[in-house]
Amino acid sequence: MVEGLRTRKKERTRRAISEVAIAMFLEHGFDQVGVAEIAAAAEVSKPTLFRYFPSKEDLVLDRISDHRGEAAAVVRARPAGRTPLDALHDAFMAGLDAREPTTGLCDHPAVMAYHRLVFDTPSLASRVAEYAAADTEALAEAMSEPMSEPMSEPVSETGGMGGAAGPAPGAPASTPGPVPRLTSRLVAAQYVAVRQILARDNYAALASGRTAGEVHGEAVAAAGTAFDLLRHGARAHGL
Repeated sequence: MVEGLRTRKKERTRRAISEVAIAMFLEHGFDQVGVAEIAAAAEVSKPTLFRYFPSKEDLVLDRISDHRGEAAAVVRARPAGRTPLDALHDAFMAGLDAREPTTGLCDHPAVMAYHRLVFDTPSLASRVAEYAAADTEALAEAMSEPMSEPMSEPVSETGGMGGAAGPAPGAPASTPGPVPRLTSRLVAAQYVAVRQILARDNYAALASGRTAGEVHGEAVAAAGTAFDLLRHGARAHGL
Protein backbone atom coordinates (compact mmCIF):
# COMPACT_ATOMS: atom_id res chain seq x y z
CA MET A 1 0.00 0.00 0.00
CA VAL A 2 2.84 2.37 0.89
CA GLU A 3 4.53 1.57 -2.43
CA GLY A 4 1.30 2.35 -4.26
CA LEU A 5 1.02 5.74 -2.57
CA ARG A 6 4.62 6.51 -3.39
CA THR A 7 4.09 5.61 -7.04
CA ARG A 8 0.99 7.80 -7.30
CA LYS A 9 2.82 10.70 -5.66
CA LYS A 10 5.68 10.38 -8.14
CA GLU A 11 3.24 10.33 -11.03
CA ARG A 12 1.50 13.47 -9.75
CA THR A 13 4.86 15.21 -9.41
CA ARG A 14 5.86 14.11 -12.90
CA ARG A 15 2.62 15.36 -14.41
CA ALA A 16 2.81 18.67 -12.53
CA ILE A 17 6.35 19.38 -13.73
CA SER A 18 5.41 18.58 -17.33
CA GLU A 19 2.31 20.79 -17.25
CA VAL A 20 4.26 23.72 -15.79
CA ALA A 21 6.92 23.32 -18.46
CA ILE A 22 4.44 23.11 -21.34
CA ALA A 23 2.58 26.18 -20.10
CA MET A 24 5.86 28.14 -19.99
CA PHE A 25 6.91 26.92 -23.43
CA LEU A 26 3.57 27.92 -24.91
CA GLU A 27 3.80 31.39 -23.39
CA HIS A 28 7.46 32.18 -24.04
CA GLY A 29 8.71 29.66 -26.61
CA PHE A 30 10.62 26.40 -26.16
CA ASP A 31 14.08 27.86 -26.69
CA GLN A 32 13.42 30.90 -24.51
CA VAL A 33 12.74 28.94 -21.30
CA GLY A 34 15.54 27.35 -19.30
CA VAL A 35 15.35 24.20 -17.20
CA ALA A 36 16.25 26.15 -14.07
CA GLU A 37 13.25 28.44 -14.62
CA ILE A 38 10.97 25.44 -15.00
CA ALA A 39 12.30 23.80 -11.84
CA ALA A 40 11.75 27.01 -9.89
CA ALA A 41 8.21 27.42 -11.22
CA ALA A 42 7.39 23.78 -10.42
CA GLU A 43 8.97 24.15 -6.97
CA VAL A 44 11.45 21.31 -7.44
CA SER A 45 15.22 21.22 -7.70
CA LYS A 46 17.01 20.79 -11.01
CA PRO A 47 18.31 17.33 -10.00
CA THR A 48 14.74 16.30 -9.17
CA LEU A 49 13.50 17.56 -12.51
CA PHE A 50 16.19 15.63 -14.36
CA ARG A 51 15.34 12.46 -12.42
CA TYR A 52 11.90 12.63 -14.00
CA PHE A 53 12.87 14.07 -17.37
CA PRO A 54 16.34 13.33 -18.78
CA SER A 55 16.03 16.06 -21.40
CA LYS A 56 14.17 19.30 -22.00
CA GLU A 57 12.27 17.69 -24.87
CA ASP A 58 10.97 14.97 -22.56
CA LEU A 59 9.12 17.64 -20.58
CA VAL A 60 6.89 18.18 -23.61
CA LEU A 61 6.72 14.74 -25.18
CA ASP A 62 5.87 12.94 -21.95
CA ARG A 63 2.27 13.91 -22.70
CA ILE A 64 2.18 11.63 -25.74
CA SER A 65 4.44 8.87 -24.43
CA ASP A 66 1.54 6.52 -23.76
CA HIS A 67 0.83 6.41 -27.51
CA ARG A 68 4.21 4.88 -28.32
CA GLY A 69 3.77 1.33 -29.58
CA GLU A 70 0.03 1.86 -29.97
CA ALA A 71 -0.13 0.62 -33.56
CA ALA A 72 1.62 -2.64 -32.65
CA ALA A 73 -0.84 -3.14 -29.79
CA VAL A 74 -3.78 -2.58 -32.16
CA VAL A 75 -2.44 -5.22 -34.55
CA ARG A 76 -1.90 -7.78 -31.81
CA ALA A 77 -5.37 -7.18 -30.34
CA ARG A 78 -7.24 -7.40 -33.66
CA PRO A 79 -10.15 -9.84 -33.89
CA ALA A 80 -9.94 -13.01 -35.96
CA GLY A 81 -10.50 -12.41 -39.64
CA ARG A 82 -9.15 -8.83 -39.62
CA THR A 83 -5.81 -8.08 -41.24
CA PRO A 84 -3.33 -5.74 -39.57
CA LEU A 85 -4.26 -2.92 -41.97
CA ASP A 86 -7.96 -3.56 -41.36
CA ALA A 87 -7.39 -3.16 -37.63
CA LEU A 88 -5.26 -0.02 -38.07
CA HIS A 89 -7.87 1.51 -40.40
CA ASP A 90 -10.62 0.73 -37.89
CA ALA A 91 -8.61 2.34 -35.10
CA PHE A 92 -7.84 5.47 -37.11
CA MET A 93 -11.49 5.91 -38.13
CA ALA A 94 -12.58 5.48 -34.51
CA GLY A 95 -10.02 8.11 -33.56
CA LEU A 96 -11.44 10.55 -36.10
CA ASP A 97 -14.94 10.01 -34.75
CA ALA A 98 -13.71 10.55 -31.19
CA ARG A 99 -11.63 13.60 -32.20
CA GLU A 100 -8.48 11.96 -30.83
CA PRO A 101 -5.54 14.41 -30.88
CA THR A 102 -3.30 11.77 -32.50
CA THR A 103 -5.43 11.94 -35.67
CA GLY A 104 -4.92 15.70 -35.93
CA LEU A 105 -8.69 16.18 -35.84
CA CYS A 106 -9.07 17.80 -32.43
CA ASP A 107 -9.80 21.50 -32.41
CA HIS A 108 -9.61 22.05 -28.66
CA PRO A 109 -7.46 25.19 -28.21
CA ALA A 110 -5.05 23.50 -25.79
CA VAL A 111 -4.50 20.60 -28.20
CA MET A 112 -3.99 22.94 -31.15
CA ALA A 113 -1.45 24.96 -29.16
CA TYR A 114 0.40 21.79 -28.15
CA HIS A 115 0.58 20.56 -31.74
CA ARG A 116 1.84 23.94 -32.89
CA LEU A 117 4.57 23.83 -30.23
CA VAL A 118 5.71 20.37 -31.31
CA PHE A 119 5.52 20.96 -35.07
CA ASP A 120 7.23 24.38 -34.93
CA THR A 121 10.11 23.37 -32.64
CA PRO A 122 12.86 21.54 -34.58
CA SER A 123 14.23 19.56 -31.62
CA LEU A 124 10.74 18.35 -30.68
CA ALA A 125 9.87 17.48 -34.27
CA SER A 126 13.13 15.53 -34.49
CA ARG A 127 12.26 13.53 -31.39
CA VAL A 128 8.80 12.78 -32.78
CA ALA A 129 10.53 11.42 -35.89
CA GLU A 130 12.57 9.13 -33.64
CA TYR A 131 9.37 7.95 -31.98
CA ALA A 132 7.93 7.22 -35.43
CA ALA A 133 10.97 5.14 -36.35
CA ALA A 134 10.62 3.13 -33.15
CA ASP A 135 6.90 2.69 -33.79
CA THR A 136 7.70 1.41 -37.27
CA GLU A 137 9.98 -1.30 -35.90
CA ALA A 138 7.48 -2.30 -33.20
CA LEU A 139 4.67 -2.45 -35.75
CA ALA A 140 6.78 -4.48 -38.17
CA GLU A 141 7.45 -7.02 -35.43
CA ALA A 142 3.74 -7.29 -34.65
CA MET A 143 2.91 -7.68 -38.35
CA SER A 144 5.49 -10.46 -38.69
CA GLU A 145 3.73 -12.59 -36.12
CA PRO A 146 1.42 -15.28 -37.57
CA MET A 147 -2.30 -15.00 -37.00
CA SER A 148 -3.70 -17.41 -34.43
CA GLU A 149 -6.99 -17.81 -36.34
CA PRO A 150 -7.73 -18.45 -40.05
CA MET A 151 -8.57 -15.50 -42.25
CA SER A 152 -12.32 -15.14 -42.83
CA GLU A 153 -11.68 -14.35 -46.50
CA PRO A 154 -9.04 -15.81 -48.85
CA VAL A 155 -6.02 -13.67 -49.52
CA SER A 156 -5.30 -12.68 -53.12
CA GLU A 157 -2.28 -14.38 -54.62
CA THR A 158 -1.20 -11.35 -56.64
CA GLY A 159 -2.48 -8.41 -54.66
CA GLY A 160 -2.82 -6.27 -57.78
CA MET A 161 -5.10 -3.26 -58.10
CA GLY A 162 -7.88 -5.50 -59.46
CA GLY A 163 -7.44 -8.31 -56.92
CA ALA A 164 -7.03 -11.86 -58.26
CA ALA A 165 -9.54 -14.58 -57.49
CA GLY A 166 -8.88 -16.72 -54.44
CA PRO A 167 -9.29 -20.47 -53.88
CA ALA A 168 -12.22 -22.32 -55.36
CA PRO A 169 -15.60 -21.91 -53.62
CA GLY A 170 -15.87 -24.14 -50.58
CA ALA A 171 -12.13 -24.40 -50.06
CA PRO A 172 -11.06 -23.60 -46.46
CA ALA A 173 -9.43 -20.24 -45.82
CA SER A 174 -5.76 -20.60 -45.06
CA THR A 175 -3.96 -19.35 -42.01
CA PRO A 176 -1.06 -17.14 -43.15
CA GLY A 177 2.31 -17.99 -41.69
CA PRO A 178 4.87 -15.48 -40.47
CA VAL A 179 5.26 -12.50 -42.79
CA PRO A 180 8.83 -11.91 -44.04
CA ARG A 181 10.56 -9.25 -41.99
CA LEU A 182 11.33 -7.05 -45.00
CA THR A 183 7.68 -7.09 -46.08
CA SER A 184 6.40 -6.19 -42.63
CA ARG A 185 8.96 -3.38 -42.27
CA LEU A 186 8.03 -1.88 -45.64
CA VAL A 187 4.30 -1.98 -44.92
CA ALA A 188 4.78 -0.68 -41.37
CA ALA A 189 6.87 2.24 -42.66
CA GLN A 190 4.20 3.09 -45.22
CA TYR A 191 1.47 2.98 -42.56
CA VAL A 192 3.40 5.26 -40.20
CA ALA A 193 4.03 7.72 -43.07
CA VAL A 194 0.34 7.66 -44.01
CA ARG A 195 -0.71 8.25 -40.40
CA GLN A 196 1.62 11.24 -40.11
CA ILE A 197 0.44 12.78 -43.39
CA LEU A 198 -3.24 12.36 -42.52
CA ALA A 199 -2.74 13.84 -39.06
CA ARG A 200 -0.72 16.78 -40.33
CA ASP A 201 -3.27 17.51 -43.06
CA ASN A 202 -6.09 17.41 -40.51
CA TYR A 203 -4.18 19.74 -38.19
CA ALA A 204 -3.44 22.13 -41.07
CA ALA A 205 -7.13 22.26 -41.97
CA LEU A 206 -8.02 23.13 -38.38
CA ALA A 207 -5.20 25.66 -38.15
CA SER A 208 -6.73 27.46 -41.15
CA GLY A 209 -9.79 28.24 -39.02
CA ARG A 210 -12.14 25.37 -39.83
CA THR A 211 -13.79 23.24 -37.14
CA ALA A 212 -13.30 19.52 -36.58
CA GLY A 213 -16.92 18.99 -37.56
CA GLU A 214 -16.37 20.74 -40.88
CA VAL A 215 -13.22 18.73 -41.64
CA HIS A 216 -14.43 15.33 -40.42
CA GLY A 217 -16.00 14.15 -43.70
CA GLU A 218 -12.89 15.05 -45.70
CA ALA A 219 -10.66 13.38 -43.11
CA VAL A 220 -12.67 10.15 -43.29
CA ALA A 221 -12.53 10.16 -47.10
CA ALA A 222 -8.78 10.85 -47.10
CA ALA A 223 -8.16 8.01 -44.65
CA GLY A 224 -10.25 5.67 -46.80
CA THR A 225 -8.22 6.55 -49.89
CA ALA A 226 -4.92 6.17 -48.04
CA PHE A 227 -5.75 2.77 -46.57
CA ASP A 228 -7.11 1.52 -49.91
CA LEU A 229 -3.75 2.37 -51.47
CA LEU A 230 -1.93 0.54 -48.68
CA ARG A 231 -4.16 -2.52 -48.94
CA HIS A 232 -3.73 -3.01 -52.67
CA GLY A 233 0.00 -3.36 -52.23
CA ALA A 234 -0.08 -5.37 -49.00
CA ARG A 235 -3.01 -7.74 -49.58
CA ALA A 236 -0.96 -10.40 -51.34
CA HIS A 237 1.14 -10.75 -48.20
CA GLY A 238 -1.78 -11.14 -45.79
CA LEU A 239 -1.43 -7.65 -44.35
